[in-house]
Amino acid sequence: MNAVVATSIFGVFMVATVALGLFAVRGRGAGGGLAEWSVGGRSLGAVFIWVLMAGEGYTSFSYLGAAGWGYNYGAPVLYVVAYMSCGYAVGYVVGPMLWAYARKHGLVGITDMIAHRYGRPWLGAVVAVLATVFLLPYIQLQITGMGVVVSTISYGAVSLNWAYFIAFAVTTGFVVVSGLRGSAWVSVLKDVLVVATLGFLALYVPFHYFDGYGPLLDRIVTEKSEWLTFPGHGDSGFGQVWFVTTSFLNSLTVVIFPTTVAGYLGARNADALRRNAVWLPAYNILLFVPMLLGMAALFVVPGLVGAESNLALFKLVVDSLPAWAVGIIGVAAALSSIVPMAVFMLVIGTMWGRSVLSLVPRWSGNARQKTASQVVVVASGALALLMTYTAPNTLVRLSLISYEGMAQLVPMLLLGLVWRRLTLAGAVSGLVVGVGVVCALVFSGNDPVWGTNAGIVALAGNLVVALGVSKYGPRDRDERSDAEVLASDPGPDTDLGHAPGAASAAGAKA
Repeated sequence: MNAVVATSIFGVFMVATVALGLFAVRGRGAGGGLAEWSVGGRSLGAVFIWVLMAGEGYTSFSYLGAAGWGYNYGAPVLYVVAYMSCGYAVGYVVGPMLWAYARKHGLVGITDMIAHRYGRPWLGAVVAVLATVFLLPYIQLQITGMGVVVSTISYGAVSLNWAYFIAFAVTTGFVVVSGLRGSAWVSVLKDVLVVATLGFLALYVPFHYFDGYGPLLDRIVTEKSEWLTFPGHGDSGFGQVWFVTTSFLNSLTVVIFPTTVAGYLGARNADALRRNAVWLPAYNILLFVPMLLGMAALFVVPGLVGAESNLALFKLVVDSLPAWAVGIIGVAAALSSIVPMAVFMLVIGTMWGRSVLSLVPRWSGNARQKTASQVVVVASGALALLMTYTAPNTLVRLSLISYEGMAQLVPMLLLGLVWRRLTLAGAVSGLVVGVGVVCALVFSGNDPVWGTNAGIVALAGNLVVALGVSKYGPRDRDERSDAEVLASDPGPDTDLGHAPGAASAAGAKA
């Protein structure tokens, strides 16, 4: 009976999710073009941008990984709160800068920006392929996370394999048609459920199992004090230096992550992004809930090992709550997989449709680029699903370098947009060195290296090589003026969408 109730609630919400995503584009027709589909026509207001970007920050990790890290290590998991908050501060400046540059030149993603900045379409295609390698594991991880959630909340009635397919089908069902706008609308539903369920669990678990926060915290301090200091429980290697370097690296990387940039470019104006950067850190408060409850699970369900520790929070939920509550909490966790997965698939499709397939003459038109992008969305999701079934460890292994590998695009994109003397040869050389160092360190088991995040070591080498080659290496043959190259943060009252010719230029190039 419990399985029927929880599964029915889950099924109703999944149908509502697809319907909401499709409803988001009512009256807009199918001919909106790539810009309408991939960045919401650059028309999303502050509220939609807020829930969309918050949706990217709250993935299945919030319910599974954060609780699992709290259960296994304790204090090191706080790096998530640190880097996201610092990243929002960096995004206060970087977001409007990227938005202004893309708006001025009719661009729809980071590969577009890189190709335009260096005047080399092939470079955008290369970066699209590289970024896809780094993003595919995230799609697979969200599929896996949702599968685990659905199987758990259904009390085993829905198998993992069916749950994986549901994750793929629901996400593809609305993102192909409605694009970024549909993801933003679904994010509203997801955020309401996330705030409600995590807020409820923050009160319910401590009082149900420990008679309040005081007794819970007393037990953690008395019996699990190792979880409250670096490097946390066990020989994790996640000490103070790792915490600082990881927080710094990730705060830089998150602002150029393709999914984050998609949110930036969907904004109606730069002020919406500034307000968003101010509001988003408040959302991080909710992240403390699964982290703390993961440590609470140490006393309720001790002995979880390996991947099973990621279920620490749901063990508490299934153990003590009625089936209808389990179903609603499961829906919130499932939507925390679906929304970021939708945006990951969307940006992969956009990158390939805009920067890779557009190099083929038959796919070069605006309408054809949108069609190509939609095809790639389905293909990327299907590939991740297939790998989940047949070789899950392949993409999981790649996920080890995903964030640190993406960090190596920071000099090429951010430095390149604000400093015209960064040459093509310098940017490419730095990227090759950075990605090579990351792969060498991570796959040889040297991350952290001397207690330091391997990605920051690779980024330092990347930057040194990029600057050195730019200064002493070959110059670009077609250097453009500062006005053509440099990106800038528009003033608070600036809206490039109202600038003369801006709309027509965007429409011509998007």
